[in-house]
Amino acid sequence: MAKYVYPAVFTPEEQGGYSVNFPDLESCYTCGDNLADAIYMAEDVLAFTLYDYEKQHRDIPKPGEFRSVHCEPGEFVNLIVCDTLHYQKRFNNRAVKKTLSIPEWLNEVALENHINFSQLLQEALMEKCKV
Repeated sequence: MAKYVYPAVFTPEEQGGYSVNFPDLESCYTCGDNLADAIYMAEDVLAFTLYDYEKQHRDIPKPGEFRSVHCEPGEFVNLIVCDTLHYQKRFNNRAVKKTLSIPEWLNEVALENHINFSQLLQEALMEKCKV
């Protein structure tokens, strides 16, 4: 999981809004009703696409040079930033059951202290993994 920056080509549409295409990534495109919406949607589709690459252990293409991206008249290029870890936290928050073993005496002490095992394990894993 990482932070990424890719150039995106914004194409104004006749009926308003913008189409957005990432020339460095296959099938990575979106649109928005206005410029702000198009940028928001571009961040979302970029994070989704790159997160999918990560999950499938696919090589992630290097972003092209901003100044070398070809544009047709009326189009423009903008850099789009995404964080796939943030995306995963937001959209992949389904609970997964884990079985673990601890000594009985430790279990009894933890229960007496009203320890929430799931919460404690999550906090410890986030600290250990630095997320």
